Amino acid sequence: MEATKTKTRDSWLTAAFSAMAEGGVDQVRIELLAKTLKVTKGSFYWHFRDRTELLDALLDSWKQGRIAAIKEQTRLDGREPTKQLHDLLALYNGSNPRGMAIELAVRDWARRAPEAEGIIAEVDRERLRCVGDLFAALGLPPDQAFARAYLFYAFAFGQGLLASNSAAERAETVRTICGAVLVPEKAAP
Repeated sequence: MEATKTKTRDSWLTAAFSAMAEGGVDQVRIELLAKTLKVTKGSFYWHFRDRTELLDALLDSWKQGRIAAIKEQTRLDGREPTKQLHDLLALYNGSNPRGMAIELAVRDWARRAPEAEGIIAEVDRERLRCVGDLFAALGLPPDQAFARAYLFYAFAFGQGLLASNSAAERAETVRTICGAVLVPEKAAP
């Protein structure tokens, strides 16, 4: 390792997200990250006081990224809400296994750490609000729009937990049928 070589704060965060995707928050360790980045631990301390500060930055980065993404994906800009919902559901089809691994790792972390639990709650509130707004744009009353948004995310994240080799060949059929059930073509009168 080169003692004079440093990495940016973002380099450390990217490496920490990769470690989290591979083995959860317990794999986010300074020595392991330094080894991955091929630098000394001194580079880490240039950007962070300690591991706690890194973990706080990781949570904040994850939160900001998820909230910005959902706002962009659900922005009411003249596109058909039904199409937006189907497109959003397609994002959870398993094409981003790293993103899903990070999502599940943060959720696992939140079961043990109040600071992570609070971040998850903020992100979930924003996700449910934004997706609920799309369902409301279809003419559903607020309670039904929220319930549809809740089911939408329960399915989106649940399918990642239920994934198995035996279900792989049926996954597209299941997603299509569930998508049709979750996202009505027209709101009920």
